[in-house]
Order: sequence, then C-alpha cells, then structure tokens
Amino acid sequence: MLANYHTHTERCGHAIGEDREYVEQAIRNGMQVLGFADHCPWVYPDGYISPTRMRPEELDGYVASLLSLKQEYADDITIYIGFESEYTPELLPGQDALLKDYPIDYHILGQHFLDPEPDTFYTGNVFHDETLLERYVDSVTEGMETGRYLYLAHPDLMGFSGDRSIYDKHYRRICAWLQEHDMPVEINMYGVIDHRHYTDPHFLALAGEYGLKAIIGCDAHKPTMLNDTNGQEECLKMAKKAGLQVIDYLPGFGPKH
Repeated sequence: MLANYHTHTERCGHAIGEDREYVEQAIRNGMQVLGFADHCPWVYPDGYISPTRMRPEELDGYVASLLSLKQEYADDITIYIGFESEYTPELLPGQDALLKDYPIDYHILGQHFLDPEPDTFYTGNVFHDETLLERYVDSVTEGMETGRYLYLAHPDLMGFSGDRSIYDKHYRRICAWLQEHDMPVEINMYGVIDHRHYTDPHFLALAGEYGLKAIIGCDAHKPTMLNDTNGQEECLKMAKKAGLQVIDYLPGFGPKH
C-alpha cells in the first residue's frame, strides 16, 4: 500500500493518537503518500457542536500541525491536508466561509448523515427502508456531481437489510456514476478489520461488473491501522475476488518527494 487518503486525528473525538504517530506509522509501512481527512467541522445556525467531528476552533491546530509535519518529513513522505465531509447543501456556505483561508488540498465524501445533526439518521445503521437507501444514493450522486470531492468514502456504508434486488437497483446507480467519471471505489479497511457490514463483498462484485478500479482507504482512527499489513492483504484479496484493479494513487495526488 503506497498511499492512504483517509486518515483521521483525535480531534474528531473518536480517534486516538498524535498526528506525528500517524505519519511515522505510514512511513514504517512504506507509504509514499499520506492524506489526512478528518471529519470536517460544520457551522450550525443554532450553535450545535457535533461530538463526532472536529470543532471549528480546532482548525488552526489541525492545519498548523500538518503543515509542520509536511515540511519535517518532506524527504520521506508526501502529506496532503484534507477533510471527510457529508454533502449537506444548506450548511455548505458556512463551511466554505470557515475554510476559505486554509490550504486544504481535498475533501472526500463520507455521507454519514442524510440531514444536519443532531436530528438525523446515521447511514451506517442496519435498516430495511428502501426510501432511506434511495435518499442516500441520491445524496451521494448529487454531492459527487458538484466536483467538491476527490472520491466517495465507504460507498456501501448503508446497511440495507432488505431484498438484494432492491439493494442492487440503487447501488448500481452509484457504480454507474463512478464508471462514467472514471472514479475508483473505496475498499474501506476499517470496516473490513472491524467486521462491519462494509466493505460488502456483494457491493464489490457489483463494482466489478462495471469494470471499476478500487483504492484501499484505511479510514485510520489510530496510527497502527496504517501499518496493518493483515488488513491490507484482506482488502487486496477482496478486490481480486471481485475482479477490481487496485490503484496506488489518486490522480493529481501522488508523491512529490
């Protein structure tokens, strides 16, 4: 594994480890690129503070820390500064205003919620309501169409427990969109090693029917996940079984050292 673009920090409230530890574990694993994509802050009109994402006042520390590490380890690894965020149209202007003066390299789309927090449905739950699945697919395809996001994180996050034909009908829309835009599907290693319902081999088989490429996203919430060779091997096996070619780097975000 030469690159990971899905790395969190302790600022999100559910990850552990110092920023430096993530960088050093990635180097130990032989990675050439490490992209940080912690959960992006939102500016809520009512002042709500999410317990599962970085707070706006932590932005300065996040960016300053990564810029410093980027310079310190420039001969060993390329570091990119990014965010993982939902597509929530009504909150985007506030988020854009918050981030406009920071050197952010990219965003990835992780659609954990269908509406603004806190009164919303967590898409990682297991459910059987087709309406929610359809809303999820509508949201991620609409969000990706904006061009704001480098790729779609854990596309199969929705734990739909209903009929597989219904699952396939909607998830084929995601596969078709990724195919049309030559975008890889993420094999989410966190889901694999934690035995979650994602990454779903059935979804990867659908992706294989569309000839999609794949990229492994560690979704690292602790530094050692970047050096988990067993987890990486399991993801590679899943890709091979589904007939997916695994790519090392995302276009435009390769090594610069």
